[in-house]
This record gives sequence, C-alpha cells and structure tokens, in this order.
Amino acid sequence: MSNIQAVLFDYGLVLSAAPDPAAWQRLKQVFRADEASFHAAYWHHRHDYDRGMRNAVVYWHSVAGDLHANLDPPQLDELINADTDLWTQPNQSMIDWAAALQHAGMKTGILSNLGDAMEAGILARCPWLANFAHHTFSHRLLIAKPEPAIYQHAAEGLAEPPSHILFIDDREENIAAAVAAGMQAIQYSTHEAFLATMRERGFGDLLVP
Repeated sequence: MSNIQAVLFDYGLVLSAAPDPAAWQRLKQVFRADEASFHAAYWHHRHDYDRGMRNAVVYWHSVAGDLHANLDPPQLDELINADTDLWTQPNQSMIDWAAALQHAGMKTGILSNLGDAMEAGILARCPWLANFAHHTFSHRLLIAKPEPAIYQHAAEGLAEPPSHILFIDDREENIAAAVAAGMQAIQYSTHEAFLATMRERGFGDLLVP
C-alpha cells in the first residue's frame, strides 16, 4: 500500500484532452495569421498570462501586437471563448478516476498554470472541478510551475506533507520541480502509459480506490 493521502492534478493535458483543432482555427482566423506566426505569438506571452503578469485583455492585445493586428471588443470575446474551447476537451478517463478517488474519501487538488479568463471559463464549463478539495491557479498567486513556492502552496492547501502527495502533470520540468519539493510525481502522456507507471511505482492500490 502507498502512503499517499492526496492526489494533485494538473489540469491541461491531464484532466483535459488534446486541444480542439477547430478552436485553434477560430483563433487564427481572428488574426488572419498563418500557423507559424500565430503559434509564436500565442506562446510568446502565455507564461506571463498564466503567471498573472497580464490579464486576458492585455494578453490578447500583446498577441495582436506581435501579429500587427488590431482587436475590437467582439474579436476579444471570440478569442477568449475559443481559447476556453481549446482547453476544455475532457480527458474522461482521468476525470472519472478523480471522481472515484473523491468518492472513496481521498483528498484531491488542482495545481495548474492558468490565466484569469481561462480559470473563469473552465470553472463555468467543468462543474466537476468543484469536487476537488483545493485549487491552486497560478494567476491568483503571481507564481507558476515550476517555481517551488507554488508546490508549497498546493501542499498547504491540501493540509498534507509533500511526501504524502502524488502529483500528476504532463510536463517533465513540472514533475522534476514537484519531486524537488518532496512530492511523489508521475508524468502523464497516454492513459495506458500512466496506468502502467502507477502499477510499476507501487500506486496500483490508488487505481481502484
């Protein structure tokens, strides 16, 4: 049996599935931008948005500036809605597992790098997120993964020592930072690989809580 008392989930590409291709297309169409230019601008300012250094309005105007475009209010609304659509495709297998953990009395939490409008969007569209005992959203704290302080905040929110927390994230650098903070951690890629790693690491008992 593992000593895990809480499971801490990243949101994007763990509880959510791969981004919606149709939403990418809608975002690009607002700017009439080609694929490479749009993605360069989108990701260039994303960490500052997630970290709360820019709100959604400033973020999208920064993207527009990189693409030499102007935005009117309806376009800004479309960008925020399409961006939310992009990241709200469900990874139902992980959502169902989180629900099973919760039903069994296991603490669960969210630790995710999210901007302000993205938080509002996913909470509105994913009511099951209310069942997690604690949410750590980066923009609220002005820190983001893989900064050590955000892992400490999540552990304090779950009221568990880091060594009793299993963290699941899709990015290697975030996993490494969680381990450095004293947590157990598993990198998520495919669900089949995740299940195999859970069993290999001695966490199989958590799969059927």
